[in-house]
Amino acid sequence: VRICRYLTEDNQVCIGLAKGDDALIDLSPSGIESITALLESGDAAKRLAGLGELPETPLADVTLLSPIEVQEVWAAGVTYLRSKDARMEESDFSATAYDRVYDATRPELFFKSLPEKVVACGEPVGIRADAQWSVPEPELVLMMNSRGDIAGCAVGNDMSSRDIEGENLLYLPQAKVYHRSC
Repeated sequence: VRICRYLTEDNQVCIGLAKGDDALIDLSPSGIESITALLESGDAAKRLAGLGELPETPLADVTLLSPIEVQEVWAAGVTYLRSKDARMEESDFSATAYDRVYDATRPELFFKSLPEKVVACGEPVGIRADAQWSVPEPELVLMMNSRGDIAGCAVGNDMSSRDIEGENLLYLPQAKVYHRSC
């Protein structure tokens, strides 16, 4: 199931269900007015079942928006061994911190973004003007409700200014959290 937020030609924000690659099913007539409400409903898949007969909108007639409405975006760093090795090679200063992540009881989670810094699919991402080495990091995104239940997943982009992060691990927020970095 592919759910999205979109802006209609008359500037209405709607929630849609992708139908193939060129159309959306408008979920408004079913009472679904936000992704947040859908996530909080308890069983999003059950609520969406049988809604395939609602009105369709051509994808070309809308502007896709970020799926993030009010939620914070958090991320898990150093999630695979190759990443750990690369971070350690990039920074003598921070190398031991990255090495300790794999033996720690607490996961290496970091705050990534507020909704207003998140861009929609296909929109340009941000690059810090003071960074020399910026990289996109594709990520698996878990969509969760306020109870911590996983309601779905998406593909995300964690933009990072690697030279800033490598200079000093305490600069991680500056390297990760900036306008259009998510």
